[in-house]
Amino acid sequence: MVDATTVRQRAEAFLAEHDPSGLSPLDWLRARFDAGLAWVHFPEGLGGLGAPRDLQGVVDQLFRGTPDNNPGRIGIGLGMAAPTILAYGTEEQKKRFLRPLWTGEEVWCQLFSEPGAGSDLAGLATRAVRDGDDWIVDGQKVWTSSAHLARWGILVARHDPDLPKHRGLTYFVCDMEDPGVEVRPLRQITGEAEFNEVFLTGVRLGDDLRLGEVGDGWRVAQTTLMNERVAIGASGSPRRTMMGVFTEAWQARPDLRSHDLHRRALELWVQGEVMRLTGQRLREQLLAGHPGPEGSGMKLLFARHHQEVSALEVEFLREDGLTYDDWTFRRADGVDFLGRGAGYRYLRAKGNSIEGGTSEILRNIVAERVLGLPAEPRTDVAAPWKDLPR
Repeated sequence: MVDATTVRQRAEAFLAEHDPSGLSPLDWLRARFDAGLAWVHFPEGLGGLGAPRDLQGVVDQLFRGTPDNNPGRIGIGLGMAAPTILAYGTEEQKKRFLRPLWTGEEVWCQLFSEPGAGSDLAGLATRAVRDGDDWIVDGQKVWTSSAHLARWGILVARHDPDLPKHRGLTYFVCDMEDPGVEVRPLRQITGEAEFNEVFLTGVRLGDDLRLGEVGDGWRVAQTTLMNERVAIGASGSPRRTMMGVFTEAWQARPDLRSHDLHRRALELWVQGEVMRLTGQRLREQLLAGHPGPEGSGMKLLFARHHQEVSALEVEFLREDGLTYDDWTFRRADGVDFLGRGAGYRYLRAKGNSIEGGTSEILRNIVAERVLGLPAEPRTDVAAPWKDLPR
């Protein structure tokens, strides 16, 4: 097994041979991937060394200050598409997609939610019909972050409406440059448009763009969703989160402090520390394989914490916290939870309890799959999807 000493030696040798100032950022990132220093836990030849996941920090520390791949812009590819491709992709798919995904050459989006199937993803209606060696896809997706930037999308579609809703799904990589793909912006309360609605009309996808077996879409999608919730919720130090931003405001404005605000801020700091340690535990679980349902609880805490801290920041700053005049419509280049000011953070945090799984659904997952409580009665899991009311 590759140990920390080996990883450090490989990283130091790479830095000695590749001067970032002598290469373009893209060429440097490509070389880093080819050296196995992108995701060290990935297999050799696919950006990794087959090393334990926790040794990634060794590389990241040594490479601090070198060109990065703008993770805020390609977070969906890094956190959701890549682990799913690694788990279910063919060797050809892994070699085709992982390198440009990690270098940021190709942005990814997630085509899951639909107007009639947001919380109930298994009830989705987008159809994929087999046509020889291709699939023809028709339907509509919504709340699709970065679709306006994306080259590829991870897509779940229904291939057989006669099967129960969980069994009639198949998972694809969608070509976002197909002429049948139409992306329309959804303007948010902040004025910008991170999200989109995506219309798929006669989109033709080769069977080589299918991930997993036909009918295995629900299982493949669970891998994506569990990784998504860990990626969103398992953040690091509170100094790099909403709490860290609030702390900077607290230090800068001693004239606005009060005992009550101090007490509430300390409570939220403790909550942030609990989240950090829980996130560290989740990342350690990843060493043994795929993330479990505990990521849903982490994501649930993340949403509540962001909303409470951003509200406290607005209250602390008083009238300055209420100012927000940046309503200019614009297409966001990635997702920024922290944003430009207190007013933006307060508004943007409202979406944290919806994106990546609504808080209501996540509570059900935690109750049933983590705590072992009795499941809610469900009468629609055995009936054919076509017979379900919509």
